[in-house]
Amino acid sequence: MAVDVIRLNNMVFYAFHGCTGGERELGQRFEVDAELFLDLRNAGRRDDLKATVDYSRVYESVEEVVVEKKFHLLEALAQEIADTLLERFPVEEVVIRVRKPGAPVQGILDSVEVEIVRP
Repeated sequence: MAVDVIRLNNMVFYAFHGCTGGERELGQRFEVDAELFLDLRNAGRRDDLKATVDYSRVYESVEEVVVEKKFHLLEALAQEIADTLLERFPVEEVVIRVRKPGAPVQGILDSVEVEIVRP
């Protein structure tokens, strides 16, 4: 695994994922963190965008998955984001965290979060 990492923190989207009909009809807010592990030495030495990962393209890729697709589980959403980033960018590993602040849980909590690590 590379020791260098690019992080996109707390990307926020409005989407229609969930197990209940209300979640899938009304939608809700989702928060996503993405960590991309790769060797950034060349980018640091060359100071050239072509030698690294374009953050805006990563954001657009995550947005595409979150907004355009529908999933019952946060686990499936996180997996699809990971697969998409690993396919589109020259990264060795990703860590994806997906949070649902409005999770329909009987109790008081800030959010429910799923974290996956994929090589």
